[in-house]
Formats: sequence, C-alpha cells, structure tokens
Amino acid sequence: MEDAATKDGIEAKIFATSASDAHDKLDSEKPDVLMLGPQVRYLEGDFKKDLSIPVQVINMQDYGLMKGENVLKTALKLIDEQ
Repeated sequence: MEDAATKDGIEAKIFATSASDAHDKLDSEKPDVLMLGPQVRYLEGDFKKDLSIPVQVINMQDYGLMKGENVLKTALKLIDEQ
C-alpha cells in the first residue's frame, strides 16, 4: 500500500497492528479508515459499532497476493464515500 501511494503521489500514513493492540493504536493514530485482514473478519462488526470511520475487511485475494494498490484504492474509496 505504501509503495502504491508513493507511486501515485498520495501522501498517506499506513500502519499495521495486531488485533489485540488495535484499539490502543487507533486511539493514538486516529486513522481515516480501518482495513482488517481476512483472518480477523469476525471483528468487523465490533469495530463498526465502536468507530465512526469506515471499516472493511480486505479482499482475501488482494491480501493473499499482496496487491497493495487494490487495497489502497478500496481504502480511498471508503474515505471518499464517508
């Protein structure tokens, strides 16, 4: 995602964290969108209830094939739709 953002001239701060540390990281970073790995899709509903930002599970194929550009496009679309 960072490489895709840089390539497209998009200034973005992208970070990853474990599910157990997610709430602390969200409090300190204040992101515009939360993208969840497919392995923690079961947390999507909880995050959607707790947060006022878009929350979505990353497409499994994009995640597995590390298609950061697709994930970035999805994240930006979610932010624009908000």
